[in-house]
Amino acid sequence: MRTGFDHELYTRTQSEKIMERVEQFGGKLYLELGGKLFDDNHAARVLPGFRPDSKISMLSKLRDEIEIIVVISANDIEKNKVRGDLGITYDQEVLRLIDAFEAAQMSVGSVVITHWAAQRSALLFRKKLRSLGVKVYMHYFIEGYPSNVDLVVSEKGYGRNDYVETTRPLVLVTAPGPGSGKMAVCMSQLYQEHQRGIKAGYAKFETFPIWNLPLKHPVNVAYEAATVDLGDVNSLDPFHLEAYNVPAVNYNRDIEVFPILRTILGKIWGEMPYQSPTDMGVNMVGYCITDDKMVEAAAKQEVIRRLYTSLCEQRRGHVTEEEVAKLHLLMQQLQLSDDDRPVIAASRKRAASTGAPAAAIELGSGEIVTGKTTSLLGASAALLLNALKRLAGIPKAEKLIPPEVIGPVQDLKLNYLGNRNPRLHTDEVLVALSITAAQSQPAALALSQLPQLKGCEVHTSVILSPVDENIFRRLGVNLTCDPKYQTRRLYHN
Repeated sequence: MRTGFDHELYTRTQSEKIMERVEQFGGKLYLELGGKLFDDNHAARVLPGFRPDSKISMLSKLRDEIEIIVVISANDIEKNKVRGDLGITYDQEVLRLIDAFEAAQMSVGSVVITHWAAQRSALLFRKKLRSLGVKVYMHYFIEGYPSNVDLVVSEKGYGRNDYVETTRPLVLVTAPGPGSGKMAVCMSQLYQEHQRGIKAGYAKFETFPIWNLPLKHPVNVAYEAATVDLGDVNSLDPFHLEAYNVPAVNYNRDIEVFPILRTILGKIWGEMPYQSPTDMGVNMVGYCITDDKMVEAAAKQEVIRRLYTSLCEQRRGHVTEEEVAKLHLLMQQLQLSDDDRPVIAASRKRAASTGAPAAAIELGSGEIVTGKTTSLLGASAALLLNALKRLAGIPKAEKLIPPEVIGPVQDLKLNYLGNRNPRLHTDEVLVALSITAAQSQPAALALSQLPQLKGCEVHTSVILSPVDENIFRRLGVNLTCDPKYQTRRLYHN
């Protein structure tokens, strides 16, 4: 795959700028981390060449200077809030993050539970963390936050929170998702550090929107599409324009809260070093784009994918009409249609000709391969085999998996596991292919092509089962589906 983003340049320049900001504030900085660190697949999709772990690779260069605080809201624990892309609850994500940081040899100092009111589930989670040897601190709800600045910046506001003891110059503040209270934790720590006579600064590390790209650049529009459920809207930063006469892109929440944040920081520090919300950010991503046309094309595909994902979620009853309407509007802004995603037409054409669900994949070469539903295979499983054969140069008519392997799998499904559908799913066909590969050179050759599917575009004419969706996700395939089910049953799993 060609790239349009320089990963090595990014890791070098971003880490340098972060350490410059540490020095700006006298040797200690609370850095609020927005977005995902370990698995930023959105950034990898819209910036070809950016790796899902590019941020953690960059921060690993600074690991000796770093201490991490993980923030989670007690309300999110109580509601069992789920991280949509991984399908796990926020409290599970905290544990996953701690493990991931430690695997990267980065020190997790503590967990802060915000909006603390001794909620039952939060109490149980605190007990669990402490039993695992994790330090836990509580931060409390402040009446009138954040606009009641006199109360917020006082002993009854930030001063009431637990003081999180840190020992390293760069403190990363991260969370399972938005709304966890990262910024409030940073502000509380700044207040309490100041009360102790310790100099400390604050900055934000967010990838999107990219401040030095145009407002309507497809990458920034793709960010709006990705956060449509949060109501984020990209805007020109009026404070930055006024201070420097330079246009800069930010988003509505940061712009709206900046006057209050300026007042809060002014009360804590006695002065405000930032003239705009854009000033608070440390973001070198825009300087590391090497092929703008490629990046634009990738971002446009992301907007289309976001629309189809929301249409399917709307079909499941999880997304509002307003969110879908917003995505249609973003499509119109970029003058996009289904025609801009060739796999959509290819899968629909194959489905129409066979009268059954079908799927299509666009390989790295630009070639499109399709798969149809058969008596043995579902459309997604057939697509995988056809794509692997094409990549391996194996004739389409050649059978990779013999009947004596498929038969027992079908027998297991129908007679022992109680399934009604005899067709193999993607996970089952991959297991069958790997078994066959032990004695079949063509099967082994086909199996070795799996890494080449990463980044390929796929569309299916029906909503897939969770099993098939998960396999495509783990293969790194960019999947969209038509928002309809194969059957008219009410329960789909």
